Order: sequence, then structure tokens, then C-alpha cells
Amino acid sequence: MSITLEEAILDIPLGRLHALRGGRAGAAKVLALHGWLDNAASFVPLAPYLGDIELVALDLPGHGRSVHLPLGAHYTFEVAVHHALDAADALGWDSFRLLGHSMGAGIASLVAASAPERIEKLVCIEALGGLSDTPNNTAKRMREAITASRTLRDKPLRVFPSAEPAIHARMRANHMSEPVARLIVERGIRPADGGWEWSSDQRLTVPTFMRPVDAQIDNLVAGIECPTRVIFADPAQVYLPDEIRRRYAACLPDGELFVMPGTHHLHMEAPKDVAKVIGDFLAS
Repeated sequence: MSITLEEAILDIPLGRLHALRGGRAGAAKVLALHGWLDNAASFVPLAPYLGDIELVALDLPGHGRSVHLPLGAHYTFEVAVHHALDAADALGWDSFRLLGHSMGAGIASLVAASAPERIEKLVCIEALGGLSDTPNNTAKRMREAITASRTLRDKPLRVFPSAEPAIHARMRANHMSEPVARLIVERGIRPADGGWEWSSDQRLTVPTFMRPVDAQIDNLVAGIECPTRVIFADPAQVYLPDEIRRRYAACLPDGELFVMPGTHHLHMEAPKDVAKVIGDFLAS
């Protein structure tokens, strides 16, 4: 069964979320969470290969076409957990499966650990649990976050004369092919005076105020009770070395780790190969 995704809207307490939805109603319910500064289009290449499921790929708050957090609020993983559960509530899903990429995989990990009674299965691509930091970097990180947040208030959005320069900017920043970058960018820009601007909330670029230490992520991952499959690309990202990501995966009580050649967006660049690992797992 090939899944075709169509526009959908979910109203949660924060406001209106946009999404892409497809598959068979009544099949296994899968909520997909994209990566940082991406959007629901992240799952468009993968969807046709995923088989008999009902798939809802969100534009997370602050991304794509979805509502932004109100002024004075900050984007945190804790808040994102509530948004994911609110989306499931809006869908009427008491229990469901999670599919996450990068930041979305980190959020999905936290959802699975903190609300285990609701999560049937979990697939994490290119992240698990989150990113850690050392205790001696705490004050430096806090200062950087506060400075960036306050500086951002007066920073104007960059305006592109057309979508093409924005597409090329994403290609350079994330080592994406042109078709993949186009999918993300065309959903992630909006009309502006003189051209186009990013629709994502600028506050998403502020450094994280505080990160957990490794032992906390180990404990978090150990608290994921549902069957889990994790996919990492080879070579590893510099911010998550191979030995660390393998250690996180080894903490899963019921987990399987798969490593395959590819880039950070391998679920978009090689969707058929990724679907071979997760398609039947999510559907069964």
C-alpha cells in the first residue's frame, strides 16, 4: 500500500497545527515528528514505502505552517512533549506509534519515556534521547542562550527574491540534494515584501539554555518501554559520535540498532532503504 499525504489541520490548546496525513484509517496509527527547522515534508519521500499504516506528519509549533509559541515563551523539549501528546489527543488517539527524525526523534524519545502507556512502538532516525553537555559548560551555555535570545528581538528576517536561493542555502547547510531541500523549503517559506522569508520562528535558533548530562540520557533511554528501532547514518554527526550513540542505543530495554551509509537526512535521500528497516515494524 502506497501512502499519499494530504493537508490536515489539528487544533491543540496552543493553537493550530498543520500536518500531512495519509494511509488507511483503522490501521496502525503513526505520529511523525520532524527535525529542527524542517517540517512535515520531511516524511514525504518515505511515506509511499511505509505500508499499511495511518500516518500523520506534523509541522511542529514554530515550524512549517504551524502556530508559533507566544511572545515570552521558549521552545524546549519538555514543552514539545506536551505538543506531541496534544496532537494525539486532537486525533483521538489514546495509543499510537512514533516516528521521529533528529530533533523529532529526541522529542519522540521523551514522549515514549514519559508517557509509556500511550506509545506502542518507537522509531528514531539520527537521534535518541537528546544531546548532552558537561556540567562545567553550564554557565557558558546559559549566557549564550540569554544573549542570543535578547539579541534576536531586533533581528529582521532574511528575505529571498525567490525560493531558489533559500533552497541552495539549505543544500549547503545540511548537505541535501536539490529535490530534498526543495521539499523542506517550499513548505518552510512564506510571502514577504520583496520576496520570501522563512516561516519558522527565529527563536528556534537560540541555543538550548541547559542540556542534560550523559547519565540522564542513559536513564531516559532506559525508561523507554516499547519496542524501538533506531537508525543512524554512517558517518556519524560530529555532535553525536558513534561510540556515544551506540551506548545510548544499548540502554534500550527492547531496542534494535541499524547503521547504514547515508547523510543526516537519509530518510529523505534513501527512503526505500530506510523503509525496509521500519515499514513492517510500524505496520505490524
